[in-house]
Amino acid sequence: MFQSYSATTRPEEGPPRLSALRDALQAQRLDGVIIPRSDAHMGEYVAACDERLAWLTGFTGSAGFCIVLPDRAGLFVDGRYRVQARLQCADVFTPVNWPETKPADWLRGACESGAVIGFDPWLHTPDEIEALERDLAGTEITLKRIANPVDALWSDRPAPPMVPARAYPEALAGKTTLEKRAGIAKALREAGQRACVLTQPESLCWLLNIRGGDLPRVPVMQGFAVLHDDGRVDLFCAPEKCAALQFDDAVHLRPVEAFEPALRTLQGPVRLDKATVPVQIVDLLREASVETVFMQDPCLLPKARKTDAELAGAQAAHLRDGAAMVEFLAWLDGEAEKLVSDPAHVLTEIEIARHLESCRAATGALQDLSFDTIAGSGPNGAIVHYRVTEDSNRRLIPGDLMLVDSGGQYLDGTTDITRTIAIGPVGTLEAECFTAVLRGMIAMSRARFPRGVAGGHLDALARYPLWLLGRDYDHGTGHGVGAFLSVHEGPQRLSRISTVPLAEGMILSNEPGYYLEGRFGIRLENLIAVRKATPPAGGDARDWLEFQTLTLAPIDRRLILADRLETDERNWLDSYHARVLTLLRPVLKEPAARWLEAACQPL
Repeated sequence: MFQSYSATTRPEEGPPRLSALRDALQAQRLDGVIIPRSDAHMGEYVAACDERLAWLTGFTGSAGFCIVLPDRAGLFVDGRYRVQARLQCADVFTPVNWPETKPADWLRGACESGAVIGFDPWLHTPDEIEALERDLAGTEITLKRIANPVDALWSDRPAPPMVPARAYPEALAGKTTLEKRAGIAKALREAGQRACVLTQPESLCWLLNIRGGDLPRVPVMQGFAVLHDDGRVDLFCAPEKCAALQFDDAVHLRPVEAFEPALRTLQGPVRLDKATVPVQIVDLLREASVETVFMQDPCLLPKARKTDAELAGAQAAHLRDGAAMVEFLAWLDGEAEKLVSDPAHVLTEIEIARHLESCRAATGALQDLSFDTIAGSGPNGAIVHYRVTEDSNRRLIPGDLMLVDSGGQYLDGTTDITRTIAIGPVGTLEAECFTAVLRGMIAMSRARFPRGVAGGHLDALARYPLWLLGRDYDHGTGHGVGAFLSVHEGPQRLSRISTVPLAEGMILSNEPGYYLEGRFGIRLENLIAVRKATPPAGGDARDWLEFQTLTLAPIDRRLILADRLETDERNWLDSYHARVLTLLRPVLKEPAARWLEAACQPL
């Protein structure tokens, strides 16, 4: 099994570690320190050796930071993680609603004038530090670059990952690494740039057509790279990771220790992504008088716009994953019937997550999960990114809503799907909220929009049915998805803050939800791909785009208030279920095939 259900942190570990950290700060004459979730690569996922925030606070969410002062420690988390933070952390850590509360505003109220706050320049971007310094202007509170104090205290810190990397098949990538490097190098020359520094593992793995295993659930190799304007690449990583790789003569493998000296020898202008490059790299280049230019990582958009081969792989992966999901959903329905009819029957969240993983593993193609399965029943479903452990494992009871958010990593694609399932009859409130969430997902699925529209323009489509009920959710409606890479991929998003225009080949999630703390959680999620659209008869002769739904799995019809759906919404759902049945029925065995036929009946 890929997933473990052991709790990786304990609330009681936090207070003594916080006390030791405060002693270290006092010895360095610092008034505070910022401990972020990030590592030097600035991605969402970090290796065990970089889980500094979790080590200190007990909080294991994928976003947030802690500001430690002599008399308080603020844990800054967004709406996805507020319930989780309260459950995981001792009361010496005070959850702070972020981004509603800016760290500078919090520091203004918590620090005396002249306070010095330390930060590790390898773990913050220029965007973060410049914004904080700007917001602190006039307070005489200053920021200071320091060596990370947690590292000196973390006596049993895990070793850095050393998983061997492997080549990624060109037939699945759709382009050779030489073609990719030539395209990015041309873009550098056209912009008058001599080189760019790549810090995100997803970018360098995409560029070189390789995959690794350095991060949990994300098949990447960690390292840094410098791409020159002639297509040469200097790759800085542990050499033992690349023993099985055969690079051409334009790719030079060098140890990580050579990265900082190499930066000082570069000829500018050197391109850096201000949103993801560590402050330390900017400092090194400026100290060496190397001219720098801040522009987006040049690999992001080409990586986001999948090739025909990658789109074909995604469709194949979703067909395989959909069949596994149907096997799982048919089993879960049978278990729910036993639960309703026999009070002695036991069904737990861990059992559900394990069975789903076994269904995916039975395909023979599963490389890993794309993230730890979120299997939240009843009140646990209201914890947006809930991870079940042996401590939190809950027995299901009749009337529960069961939220299952999961995905698989296959060589030909990455999947991510959420379904909310009724465990016996549920209340009217649950059905009302489920129907509104479904209407929002259908609205996004049916969207047709002109080129130039960004995710921020579309986000409200999925929220509007909930807004009519006076309800909302505190996460984006959708994130980008990689091709056997990260399940969370930028720069494209369906979010009110996204300004990136959508373009053909981009894959995104479509996942509105609703969460009532202490009661239930609802989320429905399909992956969708952007493609060209034919304008409707009589419409403007514009360049139109639309979404193609990739995910194949039925939606629980028992939770739908059919009279709340418009005719077009009913037609979309019936058409979707007909397509699911047509594509999955031939690859299923009985009795899952019979279950699917019933689950896909028209409303």
